[in-house]
Amino acid sequence: MARIDSHQHFWQFDAGRDAWITDDMAVIQRDFLPADLAPILQQHGLDGCVAVQASQSEAETDWLLSLAAEHDFIKGVVGWVDLRAENVGERLAHYAQFEKLKGFRHVLQGEADRAMMLKPEFQRGVASLNQHGFTYDLLVLPDQLGYARLLAAAFPTQPFVLDHLAKPLIKAGELEPWRRHMQALAGHGNVLCKVSGMVTEADWQRWQPDDFRPYLDVVFEAFGPGRVMFGSDWPVCNVAGGYGRMHALVADYVARLSPDEQAGFWGDNVTAFYRL
Repeated sequence: MARIDSHQHFWQFDAGRDAWITDDMAVIQRDFLPADLAPILQQHGLDGCVAVQASQSEAETDWLLSLAAEHDFIKGVVGWVDLRAENVGERLAHYAQFEKLKGFRHVLQGEADRAMMLKPEFQRGVASLNQHGFTYDLLVLPDQLGYARLLAAAFPTQPFVLDHLAKPLIKAGELEPWRRHMQALAGHGNVLCKVSGMVTEADWQRWQPDDFRPYLDVVFEAFGPGRVMFGSDWPVCNVAGGYGRMHALVADYVARLSPDEQAGFWGDNVTAFYRL
């Protein structure tokens, strides 16, 4: 069984383009490339990763594909394409030639129009994904979970995966209404959930593993062990303790699962979802 990190990023830091990396995140205001990640994966017994877009351009998608072509441990790429473009079908047909391109993502969490995913032009793009066998990563915040559920319901045969548990308010210790919305979203069997990105939603300096247990309980009960997957969100996790602490936190939690369920969480579920 391959063990796969389902969610990490590479970038050549550009202060203008990467303005979301603010000064309080200075530890990640630098380049992060495959040579930086390879030894970390090896140290934690992981065989590969899925590289996910961080900036919204086809140039980013092409760059990630070039890295994946050079490094076998990059098993798949989640890129960006303008799903609202009138020629989205042509662009998806173009990208279908790249075996390692598995799906797409849009930074919906940053959109002023919180329900942009329900707009006809965006849904037209989503409708085209399935024709080419592409997945879709949902990057949303808790206030958008209701819209995400409507999107998943509108496309029942489209594979979706929710990034970062939709970033619940862990630092504030708030469970509702996030829990209720997560349970509703999980009611759609075409949606999986990445257990990723949590540490950045907690108190960066003072978080403890117990801070996450209520949120992990919700996710594992709602989605079940067959629809969850490990993701580090490296290097973003470095602002809140780093890869090792994130990995240890999750490994301790899933130790209670059966061997088959653990195999699913660490690799089989992501391998099946992205067709790695």
